[in-house]
Amino acid sequence: MKNQFSISRFLFVCLIFCPSVFLFAQEKSKEATWIWYPGDFEVWLSNKMQVKRTEREAVFPPLWQYYSPYALVTFQTEVDIPKPDEVKIYSEGPFQLLLDGVQVYGQPKSIAIPAGKHKISFKVYNQEVLPAIYIDGKYVKSDASWKVTNEDKLWIDETGKAQQSGTPWVPVGSWNFDAPENKPSGFKLTTKPMNAKKTEKIGGGALVDFGKETFGYIKIHGLKGKGKVALYYGESREEALDSARCETLDHLSFDGNQPETYTHNGSKAFRYVQVQADATVKYDSISMLYEYLPLDYRGAFKSSDQQLNQIWDVSAYTMHLTSREFFIDGIKRDRWVWSGDAYQSYLMNYYLFFDSASVERTMLALRGKEPVTAHVNIIMDYSLYWFVGVYDYYLHTGDTKFIKTFYPRMKSLMDFCLKRRNTSGFLEPLEGDWVFIDWADGLPKTGEVSFEQMLLARSLEAMVVSAEIAGEKQDEEQYQKLADDLKTKLFDVFWDKKQNVMKHQRINGKVEEIVTRYANMFGIFFNYFNEEQKQSIKNKVLLNDNILKITTPYMRFYELEALCAMGEQDYVLKEMKDYWGGMLKEGATSFWEEYNPNKKGADHLAMYGRPYGKSLCHAWGASPIYLLGKYYLGVKPTSPGYSEYEIKPNLGGLQWMQGKVPTPNGEVELYCSTKEIKVKAAEGEGKLVFESSGKPKSNSGIIETLAKNKYQLIIQPNVEYKIIYKAL
Repeated sequence: MKNQFSISRFLFVCLIFCPSVFLFAQEKSKEATWIWYPGDFEVWLSNKMQVKRTEREAVFPPLWQYYSPYALVTFQTEVDIPKPDEVKIYSEGPFQLLLDGVQVYGQPKSIAIPAGKHKISFKVYNQEVLPAIYIDGKYVKSDASWKVTNEDKLWIDETGKAQQSGTPWVPVGSWNFDAPENKPSGFKLTTKPMNAKKTEKIGGGALVDFGKETFGYIKIHGLKGKGKVALYYGESREEALDSARCETLDHLSFDGNQPETYTHNGSKAFRYVQVQADATVKYDSISMLYEYLPLDYRGAFKSSDQQLNQIWDVSAYTMHLTSREFFIDGIKRDRWVWSGDAYQSYLMNYYLFFDSASVERTMLALRGKEPVTAHVNIIMDYSLYWFVGVYDYYLHTGDTKFIKTFYPRMKSLMDFCLKRRNTSGFLEPLEGDWVFIDWADGLPKTGEVSFEQMLLARSLEAMVVSAEIAGEKQDEEQYQKLADDLKTKLFDVFWDKKQNVMKHQRINGKVEEIVTRYANMFGIFFNYFNEEQKQSIKNKVLLNDNILKITTPYMRFYELEALCAMGEQDYVLKEMKDYWGGMLKEGATSFWEEYNPNKKGADHLAMYGRPYGKSLCHAWGASPIYLLGKYYLGVKPTSPGYSEYEIKPNLGGLQWMQGKVPTPNGEVELYCSTKEIKVKAAEGEGKLVFESSGKPKSNSGIIETLAKNKYQLIIQPNVEYKIIYKAL
């Protein structure tokens, strides 16, 4: 994240006015696909998914507002076809069809369209799911070139011709529903059979162990008889065996007519399942259907440290488990889409899957619809993470279409945030606002908190870039001024010139003496501090045990990133091995919501005052993926879509490491030891920056000397580079 906003402005302009192959591919599909109002599928699907969380068979819905898809929308396209076309029509909901402004009566399954120019409009109604259409002819197909509106300003006049006025048409939404039978409303994740690793008798029942944290549907084989079966799920053995206090369970009743192989229809997170059946019910064995989003592991990491390799592997598995319909926080609890958790998932995704569609879906689900009446997830900082997430998406993918389409939703959310500032121009929680920051005992969150102002400044900078892409020059200038003014006030109020650190909080005009890690570490990788300030913060805050410590992987993510951004990879490697390695030593098969090495035994399972309240598979626990990809392999985009990028490998005490970092159209492959660096990249122009105590040699390209012991080599696509050097 460091220096992301320092990219020269001409690069943004170049990307906007010089569309890439990627952009054309996005805007003009060759095949028919289901289309809908942009963002509506994501809203509908997130509503459906987020009510699946249960606690002891009680539904536990989210805490925030639910939005709904538009029930009536109008799709429109203009075509110029060389020959007559027989076009098939599929619709999610009844429709009105207009061909060249004339209504076609009935609900035809196909329509003949003559050669030549035509305007085609479908007005579709659906209150139950969302209005969507799939149009398939030889020349006329529903694809990304269609437009859609939610405003009913298209009507038939007294002459039978269609009229319209002032209707805001926007590009349609679509995903991968590329067959007429593959309807958006029928979306399901993929499943595959998985057998238990061990089954043992427990009292009058059985304890089934699947060997590691997993997610899916329980299957009962050889089921016979009439009676009841109870399933008690556990991320831990202790939880599954505690039938009175486990967080999730199912009570099933059978009448004797059930199939011998029974699959329960409610998916759950678990490793262990305790099964208790009436004496009148018999079964042979228990297995499961593992439920997942099929994604390719495009990123990779391996090194001379076997424990670190295991940390990366378990991080990747944790990330995959929490990458579902959307990037969710935990697979047992909460199974919701939280903006702060999701923001970290976006960053980890760019170094593991590079699945742009999942990022888009999640951002749209979080943003919802108009009007804005509360912060995202009702949390002040979570609204701000949303803005920065949009910009990071653009930086990694180069996709301007998303920002152009959804800029109005960005602006309305920012307007809401700005209206909640106090008379000093700072964000301060109002009634209904939740300031989260982190789970930490004794962390003050009232008044004006420097961390929140820093996130707002970054969000305004994101709006500057987005307004430029959207062609809103006046907005761009306004947001730039707001960002500059806020950063000036941030330092005027919170920067302690004597201590050379950022203070945490001001209440009623008085700056409190407390110093925390949060604003200090974010300011490092936001590049808001000069080098002297960074060094002071490193020594007085980040490496100071007297400052309130961080115990969640959520904020350890940023703490370790700040240290990596300052070249402290040796220190961070030890911290990763202690922290994430500590969870592995406790038997973790996926990484947790929180880890405190001072806790023992079952205390590791407790949180929120409940004995098994902690999530043992939490997205924010997977941050080593990001740290190892960006700060050890050292790969990051410096221009949108990896048109330019940097490779700055840092072994951090390792003897060797190798891996892949995905980009929009391929991977950057790297091997680095203390004597040799090998690089091959699929696209863009890279700058390999490295240090060597002797003069390095390369099989290709010209090595440039940047400073004493510091060198640079330009990396061109599809060339294998081998550099011989001597690590410092």
